[in-house]
Amino acid sequence: MDLISKIQIQAIGKGARIVLPEGAEERTLKAANAVIEANIAKIILLGNPEQISHKANHLGLSYIKNSTIINPLEHSLKLELAESLTSLRKSKGLELNEAIKLIENPLYLAVMLIKSGFADGEVAGADNATGDVLRPAFQIIKTAPGFTAVSGAFIMVFEKKQFDKEGIMIFADCAVNPEPSVRELAETAIASADTAKNIAGIEPRIAMLSFSTKGSARHPRADKVIEATALVRQLRPDLIIDGELQADAAIVESIGLKKAPGSQVAGKANVLVFPSLETGNIAYKLVQRLAGAEAIGPILQGMAAPINDLSRGCSVDDIINLIAITSNQVTGLKKELIEQKETVHL
Repeated sequence: MDLISKIQIQAIGKGARIVLPEGAEERTLKAANAVIEANIAKIILLGNPEQISHKANHLGLSYIKNSTIINPLEHSLKLELAESLTSLRKSKGLELNEAIKLIENPLYLAVMLIKSGFADGEVAGADNATGDVLRPAFQIIKTAPGFTAVSGAFIMVFEKKQFDKEGIMIFADCAVNPEPSVRELAETAIASADTAKNIAGIEPRIAMLSFSTKGSARHPRADKVIEATALVRQLRPDLIIDGELQADAAIVESIGLKKAPGSQVAGKANVLVFPSLETGNIAYKLVQRLAGAEAIGPILQGMAAPINDLSRGCSVDDIINLIAITSNQVTGLKKELIEQKETVHL
């Protein structure tokens, strides 16, 4: 069974409520129909109900009737959500009449449904630019407790299992933060470990990458990676992590044994944390093209609720897959909250 199939099966029956702001968009409707039929998630569609129903009937999408359809221009929660948004953005001088107008924008309505507890996650971008999708999320949902920044990970799936027996690796950050600080690098590692466990279904072994291995070169950029590795160990002592490591030392066992003897990670890494966005983005694209790896993502990490962005050239399958990923992120976040409460109780 391939990873995408596993991700979809893992989401079945969990009941995650995923809001789709582009509810009348044809690919989104087809994906929503398939997701509802497979019980991957509960779907909330935003858009004109008559238009959505007409399109669904025309396309023969019989499961759309089992979704929740909300008209952004007129619905029972409009004033309540506008008042909540006014309170949230009070420091920015937002007035109620302005908030009402924002709530009529499906992208703002989607995040307010999440913020107010009526939805668990969002998938958008089939019809909207990335900046338009993420702006309301950054303004309203913001980062999860313990996180100061958002990062973007790709799940890299290899047909040849040369470097990992599962044939799966996590690459991050490849999508969001151009020049991460020590703290942000550490957060990327922690978030990527969660992505590895909750979505890819693998136990993370994290390599903090650099052009140096264990002091083979001295430079402030390498020092930043060393400091970030130490911070992860402090914040999450349960994680298996090492750095700084060069890429070959991280994934080739013979080189790892030579350059970093005694390391739990060297030669066995399956989560690669890159020191900058340019290195991560270049690396995943090269590996995708030269090694023929499948790149699943980007998966946004570090948000207080799962919000994921599609390419405007996405397929129906792309939307289904991202809904399944978002559903699993919801489950993972709920599990973490339960574990945190149990720890506090103990």
